[in-house]
Amino acid sequence: MTDSDAAAADFRGNARRLTDGWEHHRGGLGGIWEVWRGDRASHNVAWLPVTLPHCMNAFDAVDPDGGYYQGPGWYRARVAVDDAPPGARVLLRFEGVGQKSQIFVGLEKVGEHVGGYDEFTVDITDAVESARGRADGAPAELPLAVACDNTRDLEMIPSSLSDFTLHGGIYRHVSLLTVPAVSLERVHVDGTVGADLASARVAIRARLWNPRRLAGELEVRVEVRDPQGRVVHESTRAGEPWAGTADVAAFTLERPALWSPDAPALYTCAVTVKSRAGESSTSERFGLRRFEFVPHGPFMLNGQRLLIRGTQRHEDHAGVGAAVPDDVVRREFALIKEMGANFIRLGHYPQSRLVLELCDQLGILVWEEIPWCRGGLGGERHREQARRSLRAMVDQHRNHPSVILWGLGNENDWPGDFETFDPDAIRAFMTELHDLAHELDPARKTAIRRCDFCKDVVDVYSPSIWAGWYRGRYTEYKPSSEEEMKRVDAFLHMEWGGDSHAGRHAEDPDRVLAQIATGHGTDERDRDFLLTGGQSRASKDGDWSETYICNLFDWHLKEQETMPSLTGAAQWIFKDFATPLRPTNPIPRVNQKGLCERDLTPKEGYYVFQSYWAKTPMVRVYGHSWPVRWGAPGEAKMVKVYSNCAAVELFVNGESAGTRRRDSQDFPAAGLRWLVPFREDENELRAVARPHGGGTELSDRVTFQYQTAPWGKPARLLLEVDRTDGGDVAVVHARLVDDQGVRCLDARDVVRFGLAGDGRLLDNLGTNRGARQV
Repeated sequence: MTDSDAAAADFRGNARRLTDGWEHHRGGLGGIWEVWRGDRASHNVAWLPVTLPHCMNAFDAVDPDGGYYQGPGWYRARVAVDDAPPGARVLLRFEGVGQKSQIFVGLEKVGEHVGGYDEFTVDITDAVESARGRADGAPAELPLAVACDNTRDLEMIPSSLSDFTLHGGIYRHVSLLTVPAVSLERVHVDGTVGADLASARVAIRARLWNPRRLAGELEVRVEVRDPQGRVVHESTRAGEPWAGTADVAAFTLERPALWSPDAPALYTCAVTVKSRAGESSTSERFGLRRFEFVPHGPFMLNGQRLLIRGTQRHEDHAGVGAAVPDDVVRREFALIKEMGANFIRLGHYPQSRLVLELCDQLGILVWEEIPWCRGGLGGERHREQARRSLRAMVDQHRNHPSVILWGLGNENDWPGDFETFDPDAIRAFMTELHDLAHELDPARKTAIRRCDFCKDVVDVYSPSIWAGWYRGRYTEYKPSSEEEMKRVDAFLHMEWGGDSHAGRHAEDPDRVLAQIATGHGTDERDRDFLLTGGQSRASKDGDWSETYICNLFDWHLKEQETMPSLTGAAQWIFKDFATPLRPTNPIPRVNQKGLCERDLTPKEGYYVFQSYWAKTPMVRVYGHSWPVRWGAPGEAKMVKVYSNCAAVELFVNGESAGTRRRDSQDFPAAGLRWLVPFREDENELRAVARPHGGGTELSDRVTFQYQTAPWGKPARLLLEVDRTDGGDVAVVHARLVDDQGVRCLDARDVVRFGLAGDGRLLDNLGTNRGARQV
């Protein structure tokens, strides 16, 4: 099975992940024979052992000295295949290969796929049978090879103008499956909750995998269990194998358990098909909920207003690129939930099945979108990939109750890939995708971000509003949003925030606002991401400090609480990520808008969000990564504490500076701020928080040096080595001082690290402690 089958088969049960025993060659080969000829070659090809998932751009995506690798790459392994019942089919399921791929068994091409973000399945039964014949009945060992390629191609999506790395490699899981000749290919469970929420209608449909079109009676059994594991429906039907998708069960549930962010109740649907060919089973989890975008009004879930509080995600991580390990994904989504978010936009492509499963389990609403991002609209090959991606995304992920929006594109008003940029053609194709999405899944809404001439095509629209970063001041956020709300029936604000360099802080972070004109809009324009040219803006003229971005976050969050018609908004982005478009950033080729660094280390901004959204009591003194503050002797300096508790008392060097009560509308820090003097050298700040309604007090503390000596121009670079952990890793700190040895605390010079002799430099991680140029 290849691309022509439109969607990936999904067989559960007899599946084995192929992780070990692989080798990788980054580069092109003369052909498939060169993969296996070995010593017969006149020159050997370098093959490196790897474990899957694996990304070809694990490090070069953030290399400061060159662009990331775009080109072919090969993977090979000898895979043991156990004996299977007569007539069984043997399949390979790929969860994601970037950006296009060809699959070979031995010298034979058995499948191919275009698109780096959807699952696909290849039937290798004939190749396995041939290998078994050659093995004289012994277990077959398949020589399996995969050619992948992320070469720039204008007729593919996403565009290379997109602000993220188009990784290459087998960066999601690969599984080997054995299934009966007549098997389940896909099961869809659709639940419709009545307006009174008292009942729900559940319809179950299934598609068979029957490539030989075998006939004969089969039996279909369906069992549905509620979130407590109790059987709420059982049915059995007999019939002949069918083509396409068919209804296999439908029933009504009274008093259904409703799925929500606070109570993500999940039902389980098990479907079994039994025939002379054998038995095939699959189990799907689903949820029941009712949602509505009130025209020019709020978002409603299960009959109540829910303010969407969201963030966004790229599939990218320090040291592994797109091949993010499952345990890291789980840790990432645990942090998102602990922050209090109830929504995530998966930008700008469909993501792994684990991501969707975690959103279901944790109660995180989802906007998932196809990778039509920037560049314009190409020819038929370009358009067909977009259609195929939409079909696959809906087919593979429609059972997830977390998904409420199918995204059809991102920044499709951004030209550049084609000689002609035709808004009418883009609008016509967007309309086609909108209609296709509703045909495939009538229950969900469509959405796009930033394409004004298509804003009325989709059900939900997000304009570009970057108040305080790419244009305008952050105090213009609310009027900008309210003006945009009037222009569409359903408004949902995607992407707001700004960059912050982890560990950079400022005593006067808002001074840049005096340079920025107001009243000229808060949208992002196509070249605003550059650090040169154009109007004054925080992204170009600001200090990129965590201090400034915390104020920006704080203002937006407190304003969102005062907008009764706001459906919600999602900050861009949860974690820093690799991008080829930003080589001059403080960490080269890293978009630094994350609430966490690229290795999931939270920045200070994470705790601002937690103070507004989290339900578990928390307290955080601002400045854990601010080792030196500066000012005049005896000068009153601001101390901010972020907390969701009722009141906080601050202690400065052991002395109480008083108690403040939290008021979200008292900016900044919801009133939890103090102006206090520091003493020379060592200082300690400790905050004690008292939760609403009593309960156990919480505390947090920071220590820092207070420097009063003024400094001149940087004159020397001092290096210090920290091996306090006693392990094999040494951290080298670079410090700039003037000719008197005074630290230059506002220096923004570029520092490059190198290494000679033994050891290895931990660089190209895309973090402030893992980049050789900072």
